Amino acid sequence: MSDLFKKALSLGLGVTVVSKEKVEKAVNDMVKRGELAPSESRALVDRLMDRGAEEQGQIKDWVRQQVQKALTELDVPTRATIDQLQQRITVLEQRLAEKEQDQPQPPLA
Repeated sequence: MSDLFKKALSLGLGVTVVSKEKVEKAVNDMVKRGELAPSESRALVDRLMDRGAEEQGQIKDWVRQQVQKALTELDVPTRATIDQLQQRITVLEQRLAEKEQDQPQPPLA
C-alpha cells in the first residue's frame, strides 16, 4: 500500500492544494486501472486528505517562521512593542498636561 501512496503523490496530486473531489477522482482512476482495490480507496482518500492537511499546516508554520525571521532581521517592532510605546506616550502626555495646568498662565497683553 505504501507504494500506491507514493504513486498517488507522484501522480501530481499536490495534496496540499487539491480539493477532495480531485483526490477522489484520482483514486477512482487508480481503482479503474486495477492499481488499487475498491475496498482500499476510501482509506487512501482519507490518508491523502490527512496528509494534505498536515502539509498545509507545515507550510503555514514555515511561512510564519520565515516572515518572523525577516521582520526580526529588518528590526520591525512587534505589535506588543508598539502598544507599550503608545501606553508610555499616553502617560507622558497626561503628565505634561497636569504640569501645564499647575503652572500659572502669563497674562495676555
